Amino acid sequence: MAVPPRIAVLASGRGSNLAALIAARDAGSLPVEFALVASDKADAGALRLAEAAGIPTLALSPKAYPDRRAYDLDLFGRVAASGAELLVLAGFMRVIDAEALRPWVGRVINIHPSLLPKYRGLHTHRRALEAGDVEHGASVHFVTAELDGGPVIAQARLAIEAGDDELRLAERLLPLEHRLLPAVLGLLASGRLQWRDNAPYYAGQPLSAPLLLGEHGLE
Repeated sequence: MAVPPRIAVLASGRGSNLAALIAARDAGSLPVEFALVASDKADAGALRLAEAAGIPTLALSPKAYPDRRAYDLDLFGRVAASGAELLVLAGFMRVIDAEALRPWVGRVINIHPSLLPKYRGLHTHRRALEAGDVEHGASVHFVTAELDGGPVIAQARLAIEAGDDELRLAERLLPLEHRLLPAVLGLLASGRLQWRDNAPYYAGQPLSAPLLLGEHGLE
């Protein structure tokens, strides 16, 4: 039996997507080993979830560093020291320095609450509603130095309803995020999803369009 890959997770908030990853691991549907959960906020709920699950944690404050590059280089150095082979950004609210990211390109994924390339950055639900969109969703993409700009691997789509406001739309999308992220990480951990020649490959072929989350998983 293959040894499960070791992963690290970076999160800034409550950690609901981390909780989904841990639940998938515990259910046997996500064959990974958690090496580290790190945050830029010592009071992040994600750290408490990790502690409860027996996962090593790290809180590293950006205020203790002269600039973003110094912080990111130290953070990513510590992630590497944990033995992590793959890295998941799950609500990590920072733009990562290109130099720190370079050794990890192709091994880092991020979940973003919009149908990228629409609405990079913050306030995605509000922006979708203000634009009059009929559909919203979430994307998992490979991380590059461009904010929310790496190649999109997979998406979950959700019809916007008449009664949706920013909060309700976010709440309706969250369960789809919690299915999407473990599904994509599972592909990466199994080797079915790979990074070759600066591009994503799925099942040995270039990924020409994002996979879509359906009733029975990614399609």
